[in-house]
Amino acid sequence: MEPLRVLVVEDHPLFRKGVVALLGSVAEFSVAGVAASGEEAIARAAELRPDVVLMDLQLPGISGIEATRTIVTADPDVRVLVLSLFEDDDSVFLALRAGARGYVLKDADEDELTGAVRAVARGEAIFSRAVAGRVLAFFAAPRPEPEAFPELTAREREILSLIAAGHPNPSIARKLFLSPKTVANYVSAIFAKLQVADRAEAMIRAREAGLGT
Repeated sequence: MEPLRVLVVEDHPLFRKGVVALLGSVAEFSVAGVAASGEEAIARAAELRPDVVLMDLQLPGISGIEATRTIVTADPDVRVLVLSLFEDDDSVFLALRAGARGYVLKDADEDELTGAVRAVARGEAIFSRAVAGRVLAFFAAPRPEPEAFPELTAREREILSLIAAGHPNPSIARKLFLSPKTVANYVSAIFAKLQVADRAEAMIRAREAGLGT
């Protein structure tokens, strides 16, 4: 079986040397190359087509986030495993949105790091314990209900709520301190956006969404 080919992207020479030495000591891994910047990572990934890119985030030039996005977009078969000092939410979720398959902290021990490389190469998602906790907490948190009629502006939703509550245009104008003509323009825009024919249909749509009740 061919060894897994790993591209190591790290700008700190001593840390890069240590990672290369670790991977080189494992028979199933082969260090395909190294890169010390985001631009170099992109070029080396395109040239070498490694199985796994071990990616630092803090790089000179293009960041590891942007390098990850570019590499994965160019070749979705290349799997990126982030190896970073940072475990804040912004770093973690930006990396995942960019296409990283895993996120391991630089204080990981040798077994954790080599296990993560194997897992990512198999197509699994893998995270350090602290990072996994953040990811699980994010997905466990209740998501806000989607806003009704997102195509409407805040003012249009306010007027639609008043329509649903049975207010005619003159009443809406008085409540919102608008001219009747302005309210009529808003109502016309609401009907067009909701693709309804008249006030009764708009009222039904609004009440079904919980407005005006």
